[in-house]
Amino acid sequence: MVDLSTLDISLIILFFAITLFIGIYVSKQSGKSSAEYFLSGRSMPWWLLGVSMVATTFSTDTPNLVTDIVRNNGVSGNWVWWAFLITGLLTVFVYAKLWRKSKVNTDIEFYELRYGGAPARFLRSFRAVYLGVIFNILAMAGVTLAAIKIGSVMLGLAPIETVLYAGVITVIFSALGGFKGVVYTDFILFFTAMAGAIGAAYYLVGLPEIGGLESLLQHENVADKLNILPDFSNTEALITLLIIPLAVQWWSSWYPGAEPGGGGYIAQRMLAAKDENHAIGATFFFNIMHYALRPWPWIIVALASLVIFPDIASIQEACLLYTSDAADDL
Repeated sequence: MVDLSTLDISLIILFFAITLFIGIYVSKQSGKSSAEYFLSGRSMPWWLLGVSMVATTFSTDTPNLVTDIVRNNGVSGNWVWWAFLITGLLTVFVYAKLWRKSKVNTDIEFYELRYGGAPARFLRSFRAVYLGVIFNILAMAGVTLAAIKIGSVMLGLAPIETVLYAGVITVIFSALGGFKGVVYTDFILFFTAMAGAIGAAYYLVGLPEIGGLESLLQHENVADKLNILPDFSNTEALITLLIIPLAVQWWSSWYPGAEPGGGGYIAQRMLAAKDENHAIGATFFFNIMHYALRPWPWIIVALASLVIFPDIASIQEACLLYTSDAADDL
């Protein structure tokens, strides 16, 4: 467990208190009607919705995923998800306006209007089972495992404690505040998470073992990981990291925020926009932040980890030392 000061603990408590306060504060207005609860009265500006879209696709396991990709395949390995920018831009320039123009309350309601009858019921049932049960359980398992690890290392919490504390607070502010409470909280969560990511990158680059950004980029463990594009002479890497994602994966895979047409995460926010232009602006802002800006602090952290922990053995050694220190503290 990391030794936390009184200020650290106070900030953590303040953070959770603010999220709860937001849910309680907006609950009265959100409860006026279903349109207010699910769409905040279709009155949201593009910048607030755009930030909410980015925050919604930012979870405890996301930095871990990017770190693993960079350590194993270099910066170019991120094309396995950068390729989804294609569907993201289609959403911006084609689907955003259509979603807002539809005036439905949820993407599920759209299926009823589009197909009707038995086909619509089958599609809703299939999505409920595949996305709502199978896919989401697998996705949330990964997110929860990452949260448990962070809670254990940073706060010394047992797995059940991490799940209960985070789960109860999230359910309360979401249930009370509705869509408006979620969006307002997303705004705070995004800047908190980005401050942490940028702070971590800045701290690591300043370590004596790293010696600054220039030294990091010139380090022997890092130099061959910096290419933005895959090595075109390596056929296997080229097919895996670039050709398949660009040719197939961007339209055939379900990925939060990048599904063809937007998907539930993004569609709900487009539907809540003030008008069609705000829906377009929100999705455009999301794609810029999601693909072009947000990953780079994580990438720097991943590259720095190659210097501090060049291989699995060094990571295991550090874990053993941490476990030993934690046992001594007990």
